[in-house]
Amino acid sequence: MSEGPIRVLFVSTSNASRSILAEAILRRAGGAQFEAVSAGTEPTDVHPLTRRVLETAGFDHDWASSTAVFDLIGEPFDYVITLCDDARLACPVFPGADQSLHWGYKDPAGVDGDEAAKLAAYDRVFRDLAERVRQFVLIAGRNSAAGVA
Repeated sequence: MSEGPIRVLFVSTSNASRSILAEAILRRAGGAQFEAVSAGTEPTDVHPLTRRVLETAGFDHDWASSTAVFDLIGEPFDYVITLCDDARLACPVFPGADQSLHWGYKDPAGVDGDEAAKLAAYDRVFRDLAERVRQFVLIAGRNSAAGVA
């Protein structure tokens, strides 16, 4: 574990939806004990529905922008969490990361249907990630306090 906050990198393919949502949730749920970063293996612009879901949930999203995971090579992370199978396959190894985890979520941008169906998919991914991140905060925080990697 690094000194200071527990550093977590969320990686998805485009860094437009899932990883941005996870980063926002950890920023709030983890407080000062965690530092959240997100990136994509093939970054694009942050999806407007990502911003809409965050805004509706009362989350600041002015900071949100897509970053290439390869631009972060050499930075220290305690955890690297991939959020889709494609990112899992393409994500570089981050030496020193104590844990590499995979949480597979379908890209809500890929849902067929009208805007209401797409928004429902974004809401579902947001809720699922929120629950998972809250559990992660409890476990990772406990492990950090106990000195367990």
